[in-house]
Amino acid sequence: MDWNRLLSRARLGVSRQHPDSEARTDFQRDFDRLVFSSAFRRLQDKTQVFPLSQSDYVRTRLTHSLEVSSVGRSLGTMVGDSVIRRHQLQRVYPQDFGAVVAAACLAHDIGNPPFGHAGEDAIRLWFTASTTGRTVLEQLDDAQQQDFLRFEGNAQGFRIITRLQSPDNPGGMQLTCATLGTFTKYPCAASLPATPPPGIAFKKFGFYRDDADLFAEIAGELGLEPVLPGAWSRHPLAYLVEAADDICYRIIDVEDAFRLQLLGFDEVRDLLLPLTGEPDRAQRKMRHITRSKEKIEYLRAKAIGTIIDQVHQCFMDNEAAILAGGFAAELLDAIPAAEAMRALKECGETQVYVSKPVIEVEAAGFEVLGGLLEAFVTTVNDLAAHGPAASPKSRMLIHLIPESFAGPGRNPDPDLYRRVLAITDFVSGMTDSYAVALFKKLTGISLPTG
Repeated sequence: MDWNRLLSRARLGVSRQHPDSEARTDFQRDFDRLVFSSAFRRLQDKTQVFPLSQSDYVRTRLTHSLEVSSVGRSLGTMVGDSVIRRHQLQRVYPQDFGAVVAAACLAHDIGNPPFGHAGEDAIRLWFTASTTGRTVLEQLDDAQQQDFLRFEGNAQGFRIITRLQSPDNPGGMQLTCATLGTFTKYPCAASLPATPPPGIAFKKFGFYRDDADLFAEIAGELGLEPVLPGAWSRHPLAYLVEAADDICYRIIDVEDAFRLQLLGFDEVRDLLLPLTGEPDRAQRKMRHITRSKEKIEYLRAKAIGTIIDQVHQCFMDNEAAILAGGFAAELLDAIPAAEAMRALKECGETQVYVSKPVIEVEAAGFEVLGGLLEAFVTTVNDLAAHGPAASPKSRMLIHLIPESFAGPGRNPDPDLYRRVLAITDFVSGMTDSYAVALFKKLTGISLPTG
């Protein structure tokens, strides 16, 4: 793969390319479009780790995405400087790399449903555990079935930024191909004709069958290496998006857990100190910090800075393999601090993500999302099959579905796959609070007052 093509400023859905202005580049415009989108704004009420938290300190998906974007900008700029000098690239600047990675990081969780990863599991489960869901699957081909059975926030995110946000535009938000390629950590469909090669790029999938042509257009513009029909090598900068996300959630989730008193000071200190690069110096500095909260904040900042430096060096050491599509690992697994970073991940999985406050709300999320899917899939299928003769309940509930998901004039799509996909678009796009409130109203737990 070639850096000049990988940094394409061509916009999806736009035939004519406009020249950069002196003030804002195309990649900076991508960032701005994402910041001002309603899909990004809804992340303020979507779970990071602690659903519906009463604390105003812990991260939401919005604050997490902003932090990941900040780390990604630093990583991208540092890598860009090294790549430009190594390859003597012309008319491209380190800040261009930084802007692309920052924009992709900003959008990396934009497709996550309510209740975080438990929400993804809840949507997948509904299609196998409910009679309605199983009936839908029986009428679809294998590729369509896999989109629902393996429902994926990454693929939903690609759908949001290329189709659902600004739906009247071809290409949706019409972001640059460089940003869209960098965003897509898993450049493959859910169903492939053969087993892809081993590697992190094919751990999940990155686009639904309905959106496959859009990604194929992006891959062609960027010169991504085809691996199989429906699968391509990763855009090299996607490794930096993945690293920025992992740096933030592994380090910051334990900081949030400390603030919520799920982890003790000594435990978090001992996890973060090895990541600072200079533990003895860090401990001396901490003696001059009074409060435990600020000591942990200091260690978090030092750890992030150290890991950014290591990821930058690791990327450049492996750049040739990455460009050739032959680098199969995560960058964080190949840095000197890999073992210490794995310890953070293990702590999260064994002590934070399974804590009682998290499990209680996520368990309720299965009921909420399953109940919403049951109500609205039943509604659109009834109306598609019977039209005006549909049940009174269906003719009433269809008015709770925005027209963009219910179909023009609230006449559902005659195609079952697209009809159900529109409902998963609707439900997965809800905030945590809205999903809970709507579920309560549908089930009679809470009634609106006049």
